[in-house]
Amino acid sequence: MTATTPTAPAPPAAEAARTGTGPLSAGRRWTEHGLVFTAPFLLLYALFLVWPVLLGLKMSLGDDNITGTGSTFTGLDNYAEALRDPGVWSSLWNTVWFTLLSTVPLVVTGLVLALLAHHLRVVQWLWRLSWFTPFLLPSGVVGLLWLWMIYPSDFGLADLLLRSFGLDPGIGWLTDTRYAMLSIVLTTVWWTVGFNFLLYLAALQAIPQHLYEAAELDGAGAWRRLRHITLPMLNRTTGVVVVLQLLASLKIFDQVYIMTGGGPDESTRPILQYVYEAGFTGYRIGYASAVSYVFFALIVIVSLIHLRMTRRSREEAAK
Repeated sequence: MTATTPTAPAPPAAEAARTGTGPLSAGRRWTEHGLVFTAPFLLLYALFLVWPVLLGLKMSLGDDNITGTGSTFTGLDNYAEALRDPGVWSSLWNTVWFTLLSTVPLVVTGLVLALLAHHLRVVQWLWRLSWFTPFLLPSGVVGLLWLWMIYPSDFGLADLLLRSFGLDPGIGWLTDTRYAMLSIVLTTVWWTVGFNFLLYLAALQAIPQHLYEAAELDGAGAWRRLRHITLPMLNRTTGVVVVLQLLASLKIFDQVYIMTGGGPDESTRPILQYVYEAGFTGYRIGYASAVSYVFFALIVIVSLIHLRMTRRSREEAAK
């Protein structure tokens, strides 16, 4: 009969590590799930984004002023006032109108410039640099450049161009309600189209070249290759460009504030400028916060509608 040697009990630390309990295993789980590496980002994210959002929501429910004193809880009164305020709706319409006017030119112009830069073989680097450089300029530089050099009456480059074609240069580019928004759209297209151009150019370079070679062997011309190969292969990029452009256009503020100040007759004042004026000129921080959250809710609704339409189109394409 063979004698068995009793096994010594495992130490508490080893037993905790084996069973998945204890401080050592907790630290190991943090490392395995990457929480140790993402913790600094999560902390900064909560500090600079989550906390301001919650604080702004709290202020929108009171009559906070710019001094931060004497605040009382008012409930949804600020939101009710914002929905009745004609200034909110007029500035919101200006923002939507700018978005509608600028999105299509920015997408189409970016695509055309990318196609030209992709197929031009002479000083290709110069074309890419010249079309992308304006995007690197600060908004203040762009606004003052067009305000002082392009749009001044009689001596601005815009009037000189019209005069060279024999047209009447007497146009109030930034002082006439008929042309002020169009002038800002033109400035924005020149300034920001370089970003869309860069995205389209990268997508064009990722299209396999053998697709074009096979289509050319089958007798497809340049227009058919563009229609049946290039544009379908750019569908995803176009979707990204449109979404980014919509979000950027809805946040318009800098160039309008510099070039027109929201005029003439508040015809170019966007919703963010109205929030700025309500909070820092009218000293009503609580009301300005409520207007901001009304605008945020509208953006969320538009985003959900766009997401639903995109998902439905993908499902139909998959069928």
